[in-house]
Amino acid sequence: MKRIRFLALATVTSLLLAACGGGGDGDQSPRVHYTAMVSFGDSLSDVGTYNVSTIAAVGGGKYTVNGATAKNWTERIAAQIGTSAPCAAQTGLNSIIPQIPAVAVVNHAGCYGYAQGGARVTNPVGPANVNAYPADPSGALGQLTDPVINQITRHLTAVGGSFSGTELVTVMAGGNDVFSNLGIVNATVAAATAAPGATPTSIAAAAQAAGTAAVTAMGTAGGELAAYIKTQIVAKGATHVVVVNLPDVSQTPLGYSQSVATQGLIQLMSSTFNSQLAVGLGNTAGVLQVDAFTQGQDQVAHPTQYGLTNVTVPACDLTVTILASSLVCSGNTLIAGDVSHYQFADTVHPTPYGYQLLAQFVAKRMTDAGWL
Repeated sequence: MKRIRFLALATVTSLLLAACGGGGDGDQSPRVHYTAMVSFGDSLSDVGTYNVSTIAAVGGGKYTVNGATAKNWTERIAAQIGTSAPCAAQTGLNSIIPQIPAVAVVNHAGCYGYAQGGARVTNPVGPANVNAYPADPSGALGQLTDPVINQITRHLTAVGGSFSGTELVTVMAGGNDVFSNLGIVNATVAAATAAPGATPTSIAAAAQAAGTAAVTAMGTAGGELAAYIKTQIVAKGATHVVVVNLPDVSQTPLGYSQSVATQGLIQLMSSTFNSQLAVGLGNTAGVLQVDAFTQGQDQVAHPTQYGLTNVTVPACDLTVTILASSLVCSGNTLIAGDVSHYQFADTVHPTPYGYQLLAQFVAKRMTDAGWL
């Protein structure tokens, strides 16, 4: 198995090198000619929605270890298919933090990177949205968190109501639905614990009910995303849609900081979202489903076989950044030592190397499907 994984990684690495002008002879152009990349989703695909205000001033703007060469997976795929580098379709910030002044929302014509940090599938209030404040203190940052359904609608409006059929469309979401539903579970348990006459039995019952509701909500969100892809993307003319499912959020520094029971709940929430997404999409023509959940689990189980040196500790020193997020992390705010092959930049977001591994996996699936 080790040899198989190494060979697969080496093969895709060669493809990436070829796309950058090296690593092989002959015609290395994609088998499909794409005219643009259109990306929908959350922070894992966000190319700079919040690259404004103090965030930009400190060298941040993307959810990773920021720097001149730091790219997320969508940027890497765009380079490989030969389209323009993705740019954020919308920028702005509704911050109420004095040290991070608010910036007016601006829509950028011709930019098709719709993914936004904090975005959920349907609900417009995601993590760090000002409308969640003060119940969620992170809401003070004022992320826009435009949900995926709105992102798709904005794109259709911008391009006249339909896709041309020559774009590569990418969709990856669900993580913020996990965080939001987990927040509800935690709040429910806290309220049950503080209630007069609370007992271990009553608290456990409240936790069980809240957990069940959270899993159900994740299944609903997965089904909704599948429906949006079928009715608002494929049915509107898109012919090449890469749908990357939700990684196992329990296998992140955030997940590892939780109790064993909560880790199990997070994993069930993630897998339930994915199962409903997969069932909803079925064998929809023009859709390529990419299983980041299973791939991520394999990377955690066999880190050295993917060149990873750490899969549990954030590379960013979140005690020195202006926010406890890789959104404002750079080479100046890293922990000591060589973190170039760490999996995580903060408690949930990949390092540039982590994004490289994801891009390689997506590229391999695209190649197998004849899309690259």
